[in-house]
Amino acid sequence: MRQRHKPWADDFLKSHRHIIIPNPAEHKGDWQSIFGNNNPIYIEIGTGKGQFITGMARQFPNCNFIGIEIEKNIIVTAGQKVADSGLENIVLIKEDAAHLREVFVDKEVSGIYLNFSDPWPKNRHEKRRLTYHTFLDLYRAILEPSGEIVFKTDNKGLFEYSLVSFSKFGMTLLEVNLDLHDLQDPYNVMTEYEEKFSAKGQSIYRCRTEFV
Repeated sequence: MRQRHKPWADDFLKSHRHIIIPNPAEHKGDWQSIFGNNNPIYIEIGTGKGQFITGMARQFPNCNFIGIEIEKNIIVTAGQKVADSGLENIVLIKEDAAHLREVFVDKEVSGIYLNFSDPWPKNRHEKRRLTYHTFLDLYRAILEPSGEIVFKTDNKGLFEYSLVSFSKFGMTLLEVNLDLHDLQDPYNVMTEYEEKFSAKGQSIYRCRTEFV
């Protein structure tokens, strides 16, 4: 989907460098200095407008969160949400998920969230799916031992594909939920998409997995 141009985006990026961190590769292996503590780091790949990551940061103040978004006109919206929240345990970076190893050293991340990722339904685009094996290889490198990937989507085809991809990669499935909101998990933080789809009665699929 083409994103609406925001003429104020560049100015926002320049004036909020403490929230949307420029040149993230410069902090590889030293993200704790950005937060000023040694709390565990969790990342969301494809953070969108920022509702999930700000909700998580608010719910878990003893954890640090990094939202990753490649689209400039989206990340500034998330940045405004972070600024308005006043939370200090969350920053954002404008980066491609394919470059994760340029941003984090091995075992630097405690957990990864993949929320409503682009399904890339055409077979020729399979390599772009965030649960394709080349991305899983990146996640395995930067995750600490026993670090989890939590994956949520409304797309049944992508969910089924991802379960197979996780299994082929030799990962352990800790949870497979075909109707997340029927579970009524009190700790679940909804994304903007999740609220929209749930209001229409669509099922939300979630799984938790880890590397062996």
